[in-house]
Amino acid sequence: MAVQLATDHPMFIDGDPAASSGGAWLEVHSPATGELVGRVPAGTVVDVDRAVVAARAAFRDGRWHRMGLADRVAVMNRLADLCDENADELARTETLQTGTAYKLRRESDLAFASDNLRFFATAIRHLEGKAAYEYSGTHTSMVRREPIGVVGQVAPWNYPFWMAVWKVGPALAAGNSIVLKPASATPITTIRLAQLAREAGVPAGVLNVVTGRGDVVGAAIAGHGDVDLISLTGDSETGKRIQALAAGNVKRVHLELGGKAPFIVHADADLEAAARGATAGALINGGQDCTAATRAYVHRSVYDAFLRRTAELFDAVRVGDPFDPSTDLGTLISRGQVDRVDGFVQRAKAAGGRVVAGGFRPEVAGFPDGAFYRPTIVADVAQESEIVQNEVFGPVLAVLPFDTDEEALTMANDTKYGLAASIWTRDVFRAMEAARTLNFGHVQVNDHLMVASEMPHGGFKQSGFGKDMSSYSFDEYTQVKHVMIELTGEADKPWHYTIFGDKPEG
Repeated sequence: MAVQLATDHPMFIDGDPAASSGGAWLEVHSPATGELVGRVPAGTVVDVDRAVVAARAAFRDGRWHRMGLADRVAVMNRLADLCDENADELARTETLQTGTAYKLRRESDLAFASDNLRFFATAIRHLEGKAAYEYSGTHTSMVRREPIGVVGQVAPWNYPFWMAVWKVGPALAAGNSIVLKPASATPITTIRLAQLAREAGVPAGVLNVVTGRGDVVGAAIAGHGDVDLISLTGDSETGKRIQALAAGNVKRVHLELGGKAPFIVHADADLEAAARGATAGALINGGQDCTAATRAYVHRSVYDAFLRRTAELFDAVRVGDPFDPSTDLGTLISRGQVDRVDGFVQRAKAAGGRVVAGGFRPEVAGFPDGAFYRPTIVADVAQESEIVQNEVFGPVLAVLPFDTDEEALTMANDTKYGLAASIWTRDVFRAMEAARTLNFGHVQVNDHLMVASEMPHGGFKQSGFGKDMSSYSFDEYTQVKHVMIELTGEADKPWHYTIFGDKPEG
């Protein structure tokens, strides 16, 4: 794998490249080779202020949200077209900064990101409120959906470009101005997204990207008094800190946080389909996915057969050079993340868990410093163990047996998270009962991980609140205004007697 020549990538404020006011830079390194991919500015509180001022000015003069609908639709569709036209470059950069397989970025993430943008381009034309009516008897009431104003957004490192689009798409469609912070480890494609948006016709100041550390830039955006909404995709502990910072001006909060998705396999399930679903669901993006299948609950009668087949599939996954077309799984985001993941596995093993696949750092020829980890299955672990209860965020699947439907659903719901779940069965009644009982924002039957631009994505409990994708996400970035128009033209209103005069007779 050849790393591209490292360059500096200025952040993007008010339509132009911008350096940090502090003059410092952050380095972005390849998790596969350790080589320098590029540098981005280490943003400061002053830089956040600059971006918010630019965003507020853009919102105040209406250069975007008062643009004709047809023109705004054309701009967003043009942005999607530019993403397609630059997909090779974007996928290459995404692979360099994440270490994950190129085929995932090029053939999945980029196509879906463009589809998201096109979906939200259509959403612009569907601002909805209640029909006008004279609810008071003397006034016509109507409801307007309007943009919120300046929205702050913090995107994660696991799907840098795609998650940025998930945030930018609905916020732009609703007419807001944006200050977006990408993850420090993976900021380069987000800067490129802002450049493409400007090229597509998004006015200066509407989409600003400020790079830097989360405890500086992210905290400054979340706590800023002139930011009206903060949206975070990240872990649950960060979500709690963001929520506290947002309380300063009671800004709205949108959080997509951690997950610990259960994967329930019943005795009547198609075992081959379930084994393949568990492999894909647990290992997508190296398991660095909040919706990844992490806890498999398997009926005792098929427990051993499921373990054998799934272990065969895990062992067959090809780990190696992210740019090799034959590679299924590249690296994790860093050597530190590898250490974290391996720590979970080794502690589970020490506590009596049985490692039936993986469980070690592989040696990959040509990548002595690569952040690789073998796909891992740990069986026979306890429900209360940390590997079952806490988010590992790596290519690790814990497998536990169950005997009854009620037991499976109880164990599946026994978590602080509530993002995604799946059930594998041929019994429609069992599937419907599970869909009703599982306390997760997204429940799938006989599949795991599938999403659609038209459908909402978001969690319950400590997985956060608010939705990504779909018209529900669009609604998150709007506010509802009641307009009431008096119809009589009379100066003296019947209710005025409560302040002055006597109550009218009759």
